Amino acid sequence: MFEWLTDVVMLSRIQFALTIMFHYLFPPLTIGLGALLVIMEGMYLKTGNPVYEQMTKFWVKIFALTFGLGVASGIVMEFQFGTNWATYSRFVGDVFGSALAAEGIFAFFLESGFLAILVFGWNKVGPKMHFFSTIMVFLGSIFSAVWIVVANSWMQTPAGFHIMGYDEAGNSFPLEMPFVYDPGALDGVMPRAEITSFWEMVLNPSSVVRILHTVVGCFVLASFVVMSVCGYYIVKGRHLEMSKRCFAIALAFGAFWSVVQPFLGHLSAEIVAEHQPAKLAAFEGLYQTEEYSPLYLFGIPNTAEERVDFGVKIPGMLSFLVHGSFQEPVAGLDQFPQEDWPPVFISFTSYHIMVGLGMYFIGITLLALYLLWRGTLFETKWLLWVFVFSVLLPYLANHTGWIAAEVGRQPWLVYGILRTEHGFSKAVGPEAVLGSLVLFMLIYALLFFMYVYLLDRKIRSGPEDFVHTPVSKTPKGPEDVVEAATRRGPGRGHLAGDKEE
Repeated sequence: MFEWLTDVVMLSRIQFALTIMFHYLFPPLTIGLGALLVIMEGMYLKTGNPVYEQMTKFWVKIFALTFGLGVASGIVMEFQFGTNWATYSRFVGDVFGSALAAEGIFAFFLESGFLAILVFGWNKVGPKMHFFSTIMVFLGSIFSAVWIVVANSWMQTPAGFHIMGYDEAGNSFPLEMPFVYDPGALDGVMPRAEITSFWEMVLNPSSVVRILHTVVGCFVLASFVVMSVCGYYIVKGRHLEMSKRCFAIALAFGAFWSVVQPFLGHLSAEIVAEHQPAKLAAFEGLYQTEEYSPLYLFGIPNTAEERVDFGVKIPGMLSFLVHGSFQEPVAGLDQFPQEDWPPVFISFTSYHIMVGLGMYFIGITLLALYLLWRGTLFETKWLLWVFVFSVLLPYLANHTGWIAAEVGRQPWLVYGILRTEHGFSKAVGPEAVLGSLVLFMLIYALLFFMYVYLLDRKIRSGPEDFVHTPVSKTPKGPEDVVEAATRRGPGRGHLAGDKEE
């Protein structure tokens, strides 16, 4: 029962899964919130309405807190490539490392470089410069997602590389493709994947659609976080003007991207069907290849009997979605050796939870949009409470989507090339992995408690109250000109607590 406690591969997988799942609590919110901040501050610059400045300042505080936790948790994750997965890193480091390096150079420095202006520059730079910094922070978060997903997509659909062999004397020679890493057949040769075309690697078959699918998931998550907090303020009768405007912005934003997401999901599934057919079969619980391949709405996969128990299905629908024909069969798991099957129960369940939640997001946001149009949304208290408590569901959808993608890739670390059991670090024993796993869990539990505590404090305190303070001073000398240029505009107001220039 507890054999996994001595299995270094399983322990390494669990450790990486836990650290990355904890880390992924934070980047989706900063990515989506960055887009909403651009909209909010853009509305302030366009209208001059101080309420938009009030909401922007409030959400910048949430953004900064989340960004800090995301950086702290992400560093540990990347070190595991060298500690737990050294064989993998040595084999594909030339490819995978280039994408991670690009993320650090082109994304992280851009985002963190302008973050100080975004957070602390309200009364230090002019309004256009501050808005520019908001855009740059948002773009930095997007670029970070792009390069991370590129690296992961290459593991799903590798392209733009060849395999070179290195003997003990350091001589190199190309190895025959297609290549499957087999430690027992290397005979002293160290294989290494090397890039032949950088852009072919970046634009591998699944990267563009997976980038869009991932980023849109972040947009939906952030919109629900904003609606949850603002909905809470509305039902409690606090900060009503700001909260109603902020809720409306997030609702329109979230509804649009919730509707777009299924189309991106369909494109992603088509790529999976072409390049990772065993994964698609696991997603759909399709054990047998047959005409009129069914689409299961829900059920419980039974791998021992090779069927889906208590399943509700639409006959022929999977065939139609994949091939455009209700009759043409989709490849089932029977087309692949059983040792190449992904864990079907986890893949099927996580995939269907993600899809089901996506449908929920569409329904609830379109209903709210209709009530907003009717002018009754903010009097419909029960629906606002639904939004308050729905905040956890986009996190669940994002995590189950990644679980489906990563578990569905098994037993491959790099699909069709390197199996997971061959990519771990040979020098690290199960005791070291288990000890560090327990330590990480304790530290992450402390960090999570701290994050929730600080987040709760900021939400409870709410946005700063706006106090209109007309600016009557006219610039007379060079110092006054500089001072006036850094203000938010003639006659601007100040939030309570802002320092007067």
